[in-house]
Order: sequence, then C-alpha cells, then structure tokens
Amino acid sequence: MGQERLDKLLASTGYWSRREVKELVRQGRVLADGTPVRRPEDKYDPDAVRLTVDGQEVDCAPFVYLMLHKPSGLLSATEDRRQRTVLDLLPEHLRRRGLFPVGRLDKDTEGLLLLTDDGPLGHALLSPKNHVDKVYFARVDGVLDRSDVEALAEGMALSDGLRCLPAGLEILEDGHSGLVTLREGKYHQVKRMLAARGKPVLYLKRLSMGPLRLDPALALGEWRPLTREEMDALRMER
Repeated sequence: MGQERLDKLLASTGYWSRREVKELVRQGRVLADGTPVRRPEDKYDPDAVRLTVDGQEVDCAPFVYLMLHKPSGLLSATEDRRQRTVLDLLPEHLRRRGLFPVGRLDKDTEGLLLLTDDGPLGHALLSPKNHVDKVYFARVDGVLDRSDVEALAEGMALSDGLRCLPAGLEILEDGHSGLVTLREGKYHQVKRMLAARGKPVLYLKRLSMGPLRLDPALALGEWRPLTREEMDALRMER
C-alpha cells in the first residue's frame, strides 16, 4: 500500500473527523514512530509506520472484517428508519466506517454474519459463480426423512418459480432438525424449500459461510475481528 495523508489515515478509523485530526496534531498528541507529527497533510505508509494518539496505538488497516453472532430481531442492513439493524450492535467509530453485512440473514434468523467495508471481497463471496457453501441448522415442524434429503439433493423447483441448485441435508438424531448446505442464497431459501416439503422451519441459524465458521465463544449479539487465519482462508475464495 502506498503513502497516505495522516489526516485521511486517522479519519478512516472512524474515531475522528479530519478537522479533529488537525486539532490533535496542533496539540502534539499524534506521534509517528515516536516523533510528534508536524502537519496533518504529512504522508505515511500505514503498513510501515506506528501511529499513536495520546499514547494509544491506532490501527489504520484499510479494511475491517468482523464476525457477528446475529441475534433474532435485527435486520441485516446498513440502516433502517423504523427497525434496528445489525450495525446498531457496533460502537460508533465502526458504524462510521461504512461496514455492510456480506449476505443477509432474515430478521428472525440467527447465526454467522460477516461485516466488512471491503467491497471486492464481499462481492466475491456473494458471486453466484463462486458457489460459496453456507451451512444452516434448521429445526422444523415435522420429521425429516430420506425423501427430504433426496429432494434437496436433486435441486428443487418451487411452486413460486424458484429453481434451486442441489443442496445438502444431514438429518440430526432427533429427526426434527438438520444441517442444510446451500451453494446459493436466494430469498428465504431454506424456509421455502423445507416448507415445500411440508415441514416448515421453526428455528434457523447459520453456522458457516465458506471457510468461516461461527465462533462458539461468541454469545448472541457479540462480535470480534477475524483472525489472520480466517482472513487468509476467506481471501482464497476470491
């Protein structure tokens, strides 16, 4: 990555505006590699410089990647005038960065949601040509059986005209729940497929998307940055 103006680098974190950065510099509160910054327009390589504000190191990575354990009741959207969205779970400085959910989960669906401001990566993960697998835990009203496994594996044609790609279904021990693997992400797809089988979904949770798996240590509504290993695995999906 090339050099960037200091005020742009610090403003991109979401903590400060450019005007606020200029005031921080004027007050001598910004250091670059331990030396006070003289001018907000001075340029630095964010991959090489160590920037601190009031003694606290600032991460100026160009993109943010967060794993969120989405709870029920929130929209997978960036904003909504009437209802809360998943971004309402984040602190203000992250909401300022322009993060967006990669793919959508229904309002009443829980589970793994990736939030980022990396548009190219988000596009690659959602592109139909890449067929990134997504695994859901589904509990249904009824008992799943071998005919359901075969119907999903063949690729279902729904009465509303949706033609689904072949999908996986692993029936769990209780018979009322299973793991559904999709290679696409049509609107309400898991619910529509299982409803067409006469077994409407009572509860749905996404467990994984490609190589990214929901961290069992994350409680509902909690989030964390992706690890380096998770990021490396995601980039291989591009």
